Amino acid sequence: MGQKDSSFSDTVDVTQQLNEERNKDYEAIVQRLAFAAINEQRRGRRWRIFFIILTFIYLTPILLLTVDLNDFELLGKQKDGSGKHTALVKMPGIIASGEKASAENIISGLQDAFDDKDTAGVVLEINSPGGSPVQSADIYDEIKRLRILHEDIPLYVVISDMAASGGYFVASAADKIYVNKSSLVGSIGVRMDSFGLVGLIDKLGIERRLLTAGENKGMLDPFLPSNEKQKQHLQTMLNQVHQHFIKAVKDGRGDRIKDRSELYSGLIWSGEEAISLGLVDAYGSTEFVAREVIKQEDIVDFTSKDLLLDRLAARIGAVVGNTLSTQLKGGFMKSEYNIF
Repeated sequence: MGQKDSSFSDTVDVTQQLNEERNKDYEAIVQRLAFAAINEQRRGRRWRIFFIILTFIYLTPILLLTVDLNDFELLGKQKDGSGKHTALVKMPGIIASGEKASAENIISGLQDAFDDKDTAGVVLEINSPGGSPVQSADIYDEIKRLRILHEDIPLYVVISDMAASGGYFVASAADKIYVNKSSLVGSIGVRMDSFGLVGLIDKLGIERRLLTAGENKGMLDPFLPSNEKQKQHLQTMLNQVHQHFIKAVKDGRGDRIKDRSELYSGLIWSGEEAISLGLVDAYGSTEFVAREVIKQEDIVDFTSKDLLLDRLAARIGAVVGNTLSTQLKGGFMKSEYNIF
């Protein structure tokens, strides 16, 4: 009986020892799994941080290219203590819908400039060869309206390189126009462009087939002979638009402009000659007008800005275009011609 008890006791001890070893193995496995999970989390965190930093390094230069420091100029309104400033709106390029110098963009900038309580005067800086007569007239009319609403805020135009055609249409609404001696001013006229290829398609044996509903619907088709009746109709229309242009200039400039027919013939003049003709008033840059005329040197830019994504797309497009242009020009002699 004693031997049986001793044998049973030994069996129990062995079983307990096996259980303890098994438990230790389980604990070791659990610990290893836990440490493996922690290490995996750490590796994942390190990779996330790496990709965040990589993305930041990649995007920062691109974002910097799209940032216009003028966006932050409003923070500097209080420079001189009084808070007063000269408001600036820029009108660059062709005046047309969808362009930087569209009526929508320019009018938006002008309205913001006049509505700001600290605006002492507004400068509209023009560098435009012209464009749509409708868009130009809309800007002209809005300038007149804003001047009536804000009688104490003058608006001056500063012409940089050029204010021709629609650009001068807009400029003539200003209280005064300032130029550089070499600025190009005028081109008070209207044009419509077309061309004729009738002789060419005849030589090539090409037959023009055109179906229209309305006898004049094919007007200005370059593959059809010129129609005198249609041509006269278009000329009458151009003359009407021309008279709208002339009236706007005379209303805007008043008795300052000389009564000479060649002023409205489409000719263009230098800034120096434009002063003697009464097309403009004096020499001066934007900074000169702000400092000497408006008497507020601090300039705040109210020009309507593109959205960040639009600006980014434009920058990328410009880079791609320049790269392709450079590659295409490789091997060819570069030839440039500039008027000035």
